[in-house]
Amino acid sequence: MPQNAIRTPKFLDVLFPTLPSTAKNRIVRATHEKGLHTGAQSLSRFAFPSLLKKCAAQPDLRHGKRIHASIIQTGLQFDPFIASSLINMYARCGSLTDAQHVFAQLPQRDAAVWNAMIAGYFHHGCRHEALSLFYQLQLSGVRPDGHLLSILLGGCSANLDLWHGRQVHAFLVRNASDSDSFLGTALIDMYAECGEVTGAYRVFRGMVDKKDASLWNAMIGGFCHNGLWEEGLELFVLMKNWGLELQSTTFSSTLTACSTGEVVAFGEGVHCCLIKLGFELDPYVCTCLLGMYGRCGLLDEARRVLESARSKGTELWNSMISAYVNSSYALDALNVYKQMRLSDIRSDCITISNVLSSCSIVSLLDFGKGVHGELIKRPERNNMMVRGSLINMYMKCGSTEDAGLLFNLGKDWDVIVWGSMIAGYCQNKKYDRALNLFNKLRVKGLDPDSAIIASVASACAGLGFLVLGYQIHGFAIKSGTSFDVFVASALIDMYAKCGLPQLAGIIFSGLPCKNIVVCNSMISGYGRNGLLDESISTLARISQHGLVPDSISISSLLASVSSLAVLEKGKMIHGYQIRNEVICDSHVENALLDMYMKCGCLKYGQSIFDRMHLRNMVAWNTMITGYGHHGYCLKAIGLFEEMKRLRVLPDEATFLSLISSCSHSGLVEEGMAFFRSMSRDYGIGPRMEHYLNMVDLLGRAGRLDEAYCFIKAMPTKAGESVWLCFLSACRAYRHMEFGEIAADHLLKLKPEGSGSFTQLLNFYGEVGLFGKAAKVKLQMKELGLKKNPGCSWIEVKDRIQVFFSSDSSPLITEIHDTLRNLRRSMREEEKFS
Repeated sequence: MPQNAIRTPKFLDVLFPTLPSTAKNRIVRATHEKGLHTGAQSLSRFAFPSLLKKCAAQPDLRHGKRIHASIIQTGLQFDPFIASSLINMYARCGSLTDAQHVFAQLPQRDAAVWNAMIAGYFHHGCRHEALSLFYQLQLSGVRPDGHLLSILLGGCSANLDLWHGRQVHAFLVRNASDSDSFLGTALIDMYAECGEVTGAYRVFRGMVDKKDASLWNAMIGGFCHNGLWEEGLELFVLMKNWGLELQSTTFSSTLTACSTGEVVAFGEGVHCCLIKLGFELDPYVCTCLLGMYGRCGLLDEARRVLESARSKGTELWNSMISAYVNSSYALDALNVYKQMRLSDIRSDCITISNVLSSCSIVSLLDFGKGVHGELIKRPERNNMMVRGSLINMYMKCGSTEDAGLLFNLGKDWDVIVWGSMIAGYCQNKKYDRALNLFNKLRVKGLDPDSAIIASVASACAGLGFLVLGYQIHGFAIKSGTSFDVFVASALIDMYAKCGLPQLAGIIFSGLPCKNIVVCNSMISGYGRNGLLDESISTLARISQHGLVPDSISISSLLASVSSLAVLEKGKMIHGYQIRNEVICDSHVENALLDMYMKCGCLKYGQSIFDRMHLRNMVAWNTMITGYGHHGYCLKAIGLFEEMKRLRVLPDEATFLSLISSCSHSGLVEEGMAFFRSMSRDYGIGPRMEHYLNMVDLLGRAGRLDEAYCFIKAMPTKAGESVWLCFLSACRAYRHMEFGEIAADHLLKLKPEGSGSFTQLLNFYGEVGLFGKAAKVKLQMKELGLKKNPGCSWIEVKDRIQVFFSSDSSPLITEIHDTLRNLRRSMREEEKFS
């Protein structure tokens, strides 16, 4: 053994059998350096607080209790220095009861013990208990020190307790401690966190020592926290001009302000300044710098900051992953995570949450399950944020069963996790489960937040439960969330989907503050109910509310135009989008394309398609469908050939459009070839819609024998739509035998809508089976079904005129009179010609 080597006392091995030998050596070496005796008592008194601090940081309650047992064995449990460390450890590890027990057993308590217990109460959100203990401290004769007062101010900040924060401020003034820079910084932080920026600035202005950089840093951070990033940047410029010391916290706060305001130019200037002063290697500054570039969308610059950093801690990697996630570059975020693991950097709760968000964006369920598997052996698995992210990942990936299992394993879920579950069920169209979970939430006595109420309203809309929707609306009014824009948007959507656009309009009009989301919901709601003029007027009023229409506003309105095929309105909206410079993203381009193709303006549609920078699958399918619907089947097939030349893989909708196009043009062999090709060449299994289109293809061509054989050969049982299509073909070709077969199958399926009964009624009437027609009529009467009249419409002078069959309005009479006059004039011209 070398002469300068230090022998580890045996009692350390007895007390700490699991502690690595290197850690024990460090304890002994530090003891010798401080000139302390290496006996069990003195060494333990020095070692125990360090070990307890490590347990608190982990947090590791099991090892903390073992150390507590060792402390009792050595008789040091009443030592105030060790007792304060024990209280802090228990509070940080989530065992507040044990912390209270240690505190209660102490015969004598110094300021450090009181401070630890009060900090523990604040850590667990027990604000009243902490303040009550502070009053007991004053009665016991112990004078509160600056550290305790900063703890009190920090607790008021965390709980947004401005009233008690002001009381602490008054205590500082009475005791002439308000001029202390350390406490002044805590006061500024407290006022800023509570949203009282004026109070924070008064404290800042009233400080005697203005040269203390910590005060300036706190004020810059306070401005930034309350959205006043410009004022924060002004303070930074003043600091620099006055020659004050710029610290790492200064640059971090300033870069956060640049990030909030997304002022890249100023941020780049700060970047140059910190390089000159040698802060480019500071880990905290690097993290804020990377976050600023990431927030502003400059991901290449953010990546360069990561690569140039010498010390790459967990926070820096988290900032890079978060930057990619916020910009929806999920795969890049996962690649950074893989590099982080290869660098042996331990991930934390924030890392895991961001990685799970990335899996949600690109639906990488297997990767997410792998992350979940790694968490099982780690303490982060109990973190509420991580568990909520896991549930959200499973829901976004469509694995509702796994999300449900994970949720059922937990006990004390907060409202946010309940909201994630309810929203996830709604996203996966499992509305009944969402409503059941909402009922369980109410039974547990938890108060739903605005996000949950919005999700439940969406579930009511999905199921068409209007009565329950009324109740949810009433609950929102009682809970004071009806004016929340997201709740209002969900209620508007619910009433619109249930066919009550007037009620949706009342909610919209009654909102004191409107954002673009609620305006878009109203535009979509009116359009869904055929109220195109109201949709357009809502778009026109957006600017009156101080808002700017976005791509969703235009897309929603164009979808309404497409459903009604009113070309002039569509052109007007297109012009509005160009004049107001509304961003023309892929959603707007696809909506414009769909509108022009459905309105029969194929030339304009082709022009937009040719100018598109990115032709996604929706654009290709829209063009193929548009050409096929208007009888240009060869052009539709030509587009498909171009897709193959450009190596664009078709999907289910592509073949659906191609077969439909062939059906409209009578190209039976080509349609059958496409049907065979989809599974043979592309591995796309046909769905019921494809079988329906094949029956329509054969039926339109009069090949009823083949259509019937095709239906019988289907691997799945033919549904109502297939037999209804076959019946329509039988009607068209007066084929009574096949028609009766189709009618029998339809009746066995017990259709619920009036459309199938109407087709049956027409068929029986046309072929002379009046007895069966009478039975169908009786059945319709028993079910309360009515024959919906057919309608057509035309756009004349910026107005849409709708005509129903058997209409007897004055306008119809005028039209018929005009037609009779035209026929009379034509006959007279024929006589003279």
